[in-house]
Amino acid sequence: MRATDVNNPNYFHKVVDCQWACPAHTNVPEYIRLIAQGRYTDAYMLNRESNVFPAILGRTCDRPCEPACRRGRVDGKPVAICRLKRVAADLRDDITARLPKIPSKKNGKRIACIGAGPASLTVANDLMPLGYEVVMFEKYDRPGGLMRTNIPAFRLPESVLMDEINQILNMGVEIRYNSGIDSMRALLAEDFDAIFVGTGAPRGKELDLPGRHDTNRIYIGIDWLESIAFGHTDSIGEKVLIIGVGNTAMDCCRSSCRLGGKDIKVMARRPRGFFKASPWELEDAEEEGVEILINYAPTRFVVENGKLTGMEFERLEWDAQAKKSKTIDTVFLPADDVILAIGQENAFPWIERDLGIEFDKWDVPVVDETTMQCTREGVFFGGDAAFGPKNIIWAAEHGHQAAVSIHNYCQSVGVSERLPFGTNLISQKMGLSEWSYHNDYNPSSRQKMQHVDLTRRFQQMNIEVELGFNAEQTAREVLRCMNCDVQTVFTPPRCIECDACIDICPVQCLTITRNGEEDDLRQRLSAPAVNLTQDLYVSAPLPQTARIMAKDEDLCVHCGLCAERCPTAAWDMQKFELLIPYAGRPVSTACVTA
Repeated sequence: MRATDVNNPNYFHKVVDCQWACPAHTNVPEYIRLIAQGRYTDAYMLNRESNVFPAILGRTCDRPCEPACRRGRVDGKPVAICRLKRVAADLRDDITARLPKIPSKKNGKRIACIGAGPASLTVANDLMPLGYEVVMFEKYDRPGGLMRTNIPAFRLPESVLMDEINQILNMGVEIRYNSGIDSMRALLAEDFDAIFVGTGAPRGKELDLPGRHDTNRIYIGIDWLESIAFGHTDSIGEKVLIIGVGNTAMDCCRSSCRLGGKDIKVMARRPRGFFKASPWELEDAEEEGVEILINYAPTRFVVENGKLTGMEFERLEWDAQAKKSKTIDTVFLPADDVILAIGQENAFPWIERDLGIEFDKWDVPVVDETTMQCTREGVFFGGDAAFGPKNIIWAAEHGHQAAVSIHNYCQSVGVSERLPFGTNLISQKMGLSEWSYHNDYNPSSRQKMQHVDLTRRFQQMNIEVELGFNAEQTAREVLRCMNCDVQTVFTPPRCIECDACIDICPVQCLTITRNGEEDDLRQRLSAPAVNLTQDLYVSAPLPQTARIMAKDEDLCVHCGLCAERCPTAAWDMQKFELLIPYAGRPVSTACVTA
């Protein structure tokens, strides 16, 4: 692929990969720079505008931004974006005065949010400042949804959870606890102008094998974690088998360690490369003594005289793609308890099927991926309730988009009318050879998270295992960021083809050559373009010889040496800023003071 102009805005959309990989488009390089300056509160507010829950996500996010981080292409390890988010959250000042102001006079519109999880909370966060009244229906006696019930306290402390939830509830949200919705028809009959469904994916998948219902020592993973969160479960047997190898399974096995389990095994049907759990979750579980067994397919629960004694498995051998397998032998593994963590499903028994809300072949509502509206006008879905289990950052983004649609709907504007993102380019030049960002390449390796000692972390369920980065680690990690939003911007008419930029480029990412078809052009680059999925950026013809300037963005380290060396200022370093529209606001930059 090739882009025809390095100054095309699409260039920046593709280059700032970490920003675009995040569903909520967090401005990663900017908040890292703020942390580097010690401006933790500013970094927190910048983060909060897009992802709403910086402290929570700084501990629990699945990190879709990190695999896209260009630092990983340089030394194999991306910047610890998620953990730096936590640094800003932990070190910020009081932000009460910087939260959105809530008008005393309401606009007359009432919105019902079903569930008090991240998606509903985001909807309330965006609509309350616009004068809406938001009524939240929560079936439990505490808010948070699956953030509370499915993420153990040793990963997400209660104080952190409630601090960020209260930032939203204290805007004046009316929350009704112990008020699960049993009938959508009844709710539609109430005086609400729109309804948002953020009930999550509350049903764990079953494993219907022989013996499943012959004992009470087999649990559904998300239900079991919920029972721990609400204090209903405080012990487990010594030998525990966890079926499944996703993040829920990791939370189950690590919780078992804290409730008395001694011999805990996670049973995976496929090889390790096909696990759904995040690598860091697997590492933490194994550090705590959990054994992960691969290529084990469960065949039956073994129950003798009403007592669970274990499970029978087939040991499998897979092909390279883990699509076809053959059975090697059958084995029995003893167990006092078995926890099923093989996935989650949506469940909507409370939505009557004659309300104009269409359901698909999986019996879940048909939801528009842009507007978050279902087939009945005025009813919106988000989070896991919309498209099945994902993660908190997706729930936040769904909430943002649903809030836009709800605001449009209540103002008699088409819900599909979406304002475009704004963009801005600002030169970072402060002198002949000085920039307003740290442009030195830093060779530091990714910092390792410090943990509570193994001997101490099992003493209580709520001892947070990760300690966060200290000041020295933070200082090293922020300098690993390659400032992907500060780009080399090239102005072809100014180029005199002196080759100064070519000579000084430390990674040989620039080439001046004749234009041609992409396959041919790639053969003539100063350095081989190894990543064929990354666009080559090709300038307009240069004024002297009609040759072109080609740049391999995958190699560029944003050092700015080309711009420093250029005698005609054909090269400049400019910061790309993404201006994101939210409900009632055309475009927005974060609440950051200069």
